[in-house]
Amino acid sequence: MGNSVSNIDPQKVEIPELQNLLERDPYLEPYKNDLRTRYGLFKHYLDKIEQGDGDLKKFTKAYDIYGIHINEDNSVIAREWAPGAQELFLTGDFNGWDKTKTPYKKLEYGKWELQLPPNPDGSCPLKHLSEVKVIVKDHHNELLERLSPWAVYVTQPPNRSEGTTFKQRIWHPNPDQVYKFHHPKPKKPESLRIYECHVGIATEELRVGTYLEFAKKIIPRIVKQGYNTIQLMAIMEHAYYASFGYQVTSFYAVSSRYGTPEELKELIDEAHAHGLYVLLDIVHSHASKNTLDGLNMFDGTDSCFFHSGNRGQHPLWDSRLFNYGEYEVLRFLLSNLCWYIDEYGFDGFRFDGVTSMLYHSRGFGQGFSGHYDEYFSLNVDFEGVVYLMLANYVLHDLYPEITTIAEDVSGMPGVCRPVAEGGVGFDYRLAMAIPDKWIKLLKDVKDEDWNMGDICWTLSNRRWMEKTVAYCESHDQALVGDKTIAFWLMDKEMYTHMSTITPSSIINRGIALHNMIMLITHALGGEAYLNFMGNEFGHPEWLDFPRAGNGDSYHYARRQWNLVDDDLLKYKFMNNWDRDVNNLEEKYGWLNANPGYVSWKHEDDKLIVFDRAGLTFVFNFHPTKSFADYTIGMRHQGAHKILLCSDNKEYGGEQRVDNNVKHFTQPEPYSGLPYRMMIYIPCRTAIVYAQET
Repeated sequence: MGNSVSNIDPQKVEIPELQNLLERDPYLEPYKNDLRTRYGLFKHYLDKIEQGDGDLKKFTKAYDIYGIHINEDNSVIAREWAPGAQELFLTGDFNGWDKTKTPYKKLEYGKWELQLPPNPDGSCPLKHLSEVKVIVKDHHNELLERLSPWAVYVTQPPNRSEGTTFKQRIWHPNPDQVYKFHHPKPKKPESLRIYECHVGIATEELRVGTYLEFAKKIIPRIVKQGYNTIQLMAIMEHAYYASFGYQVTSFYAVSSRYGTPEELKELIDEAHAHGLYVLLDIVHSHASKNTLDGLNMFDGTDSCFFHSGNRGQHPLWDSRLFNYGEYEVLRFLLSNLCWYIDEYGFDGFRFDGVTSMLYHSRGFGQGFSGHYDEYFSLNVDFEGVVYLMLANYVLHDLYPEITTIAEDVSGMPGVCRPVAEGGVGFDYRLAMAIPDKWIKLLKDVKDEDWNMGDICWTLSNRRWMEKTVAYCESHDQALVGDKTIAFWLMDKEMYTHMSTITPSSIINRGIALHNMIMLITHALGGEAYLNFMGNEFGHPEWLDFPRAGNGDSYHYARRQWNLVDDDLLKYKFMNNWDRDVNNLEEKYGWLNANPGYVSWKHEDDKLIVFDRAGLTFVFNFHPTKSFADYTIGMRHQGAHKILLCSDNKEYGGEQRVDNNVKHFTQPEPYSGLPYRMMIYIPCRTAIVYAQET
């Protein structure tokens, strides 16, 4: 389609609900033309799609047309888009690996088609699990081996000695072996409590875990912890296990490391049976550079799916960048989103690397100060922005219960507002500044010097009516070279003093602060909450996938569930707290309430008080000072009870607070609220109060 920005007159573009955006954020007024220009390009792309295919829904179901398909009569039809190829062939087990025996027929617009009749005995020439390759004859008359971009099942050789290049396998099991979904999809949760997880490392054993093990063993744990959503990572097939799934080779194939496509369906169905909403970590920001088993140079040219030259190269990720202005690339990527919903039953997506898609700088070497000139400049990649607008428009139009989350560090205004307002259309963005703040504090500042105002600012600094996923740490903080919060707090003491009969002031401090950091992030930081698997119980050590640098060891590429299951260890205290916070949120729904109102932050006392969803949250971060008869402001009159106290024994505390004591308000204003109440708040303790009704 090309970049048609220069052809768009912003004065002639009408954004249906732009006024909503401008009323909410008047600072956007000077940038109306930028918003209109990108909306005009979005409409231009939509018009082109409707002219070209007649129907947006048909355009996004291209997986029914492209790739290799076996018909009911066992004949085969295969289609590819390879505009730079001179000729195209299919080879494999079915034709004795003769590279040029089975040619495709050239169609217009760079498309190719192949039809194979059934065998004389009526069977299909392509057997289930048989291997095939696409052979591309380029304009140098070289025959290049490729995998179809639409391949749905690819496997690596079982032995490393045979190499690691994926092989494309025909996935056409007998009808009785095709998994049939038994459970309805859950409704979109009002409060997303997300458990970010990786199937491969979800086992205790020194190997790669499987889809079915995860379904049977891990899903019950997640439900018991009070999470209502799982976010599956590294599902799209990727060449390098240690890339955490971010070097995708086959966009339509789910990773065969963990099992078969049918087994992933069973996992998702099992999640739905437990009421879990399932998100996929989708990687449309870049692609692996592999040519033998990736998209790179599929048709023999360096363009095809990507920009040619430097614009198509990501210098830091060493990967390829999509040409979002190309009609067939849009077809491929938008259909890819629908494929994961229609074929596997996913409920939504966390889009990886959104910042890279929004800016020509890819977000690197660029500090985002929050000045609007940074979001509306020549550095903005209009085609990337418009692809994301199209993706969100299509998904929310076709699947009303969908959720989309943007991993964007820049804070671009309108990313989480509807496309009809001129926004990019995401439902949530990740609050990436929050984990950075916690790590910085733990690494560089003694907790007696923590700045309460700074913590509150970081947790509450988000765009009004643009929802945010808050988190203390995700997989990023767990990787080798970094440390989890538990490890920053307790470090080597975790190897020697985690027994319940071994006293340790370092461990006591660590558990207390771990619980407080979790709750204040959960309750003040956003409109959804995310935790990476294992961090709910303070999983020790980093995460390091098997690779050449560690002798291909699985020692750190697993989750040690035995630690939290052992009643003689202190990991259970953090796990109990995490579970009870999630269950309390389920009851009171603070994540889907208005943002918290901070009524008190005292630097010397190290106290923070805020209310949200009718509850009052009190945090005493002071390392030594406990306060009796401490006055706090209250919004509601009458008796109040303690719902949750981190100093309780079951959370690793010292049980200094009597949880049965009722607290009564006085009819005098305090800290901007109409009533006051006196409480006992020990050091390094968080307490949640509710009005007794």
